[in-house]
Amino acid sequence: MIAIRDTLISDEVFTRYFCCNLNKCKGCCCIEGDAGAPLEKHEYKLLEKYYPAFKEYMSEQAREIVEKKGFFEIHTLDDSFVTPLVDNRDCVYLTYGEDGIAYCAVEKAFRQGRIPFRKPVSCSLFPIRVQHYPEYDALNYFHWDICHDAEVTGKRKKIPVFRFLKEPLTEYYGEEWYAEAEAVYKAVFEGKKRR
Repeated sequence: MIAIRDTLISDEVFTRYFCCNLNKCKGCCCIEGDAGAPLEKHEYKLLEKYYPAFKEYMSEQAREIVEKKGFFEIHTLDDSFVTPLVDNRDCVYLTYGEDGIAYCAVEKAFRQGRIPFRKPVSCSLFPIRVQHYPEYDALNYFHWDICHDAEVTGKRKKIPVFRFLKEPLTEYYGEEWYAEAEAVYKAVFEGKKRR
């Protein structure tokens, strides 16, 4: 584990390679799984606030679920907030592109400059999962077999997980935090054999 400011970071965030290959996986992280995407406690309020700006990108069935049941569900295993699902499968906030790839409706509105909220942090930082503790955040690499092609692509391009996530990590923890992560990588991990 590496300590940077108020975070403890798994070595795998530096030693594993990752680069999404949407042409291979088709955005299946928005589809697969046993529950919706984890939500920070304040994020469902942002989803509700900006819903008018991105709802047009959601399916009719997804809009019906959100408007009937709300913007989040409680996960039965740990009482955490998660995004609702369509047919126990698709995240309600996904949208399909003309290429058949699943994208985030919220992020689509963000990229068009319509809202200041990119998407849930758990989605922005994937494959990193953040666990909040009173004194620090723990950042761990999340192993998921559906991301095999992302690992292969990342290895071929030599992109460590933290560099693949530079933009959201900087957005979430700040430029100085990210600069420290780069310094740690160069001092401790660069040049060592990685997976």
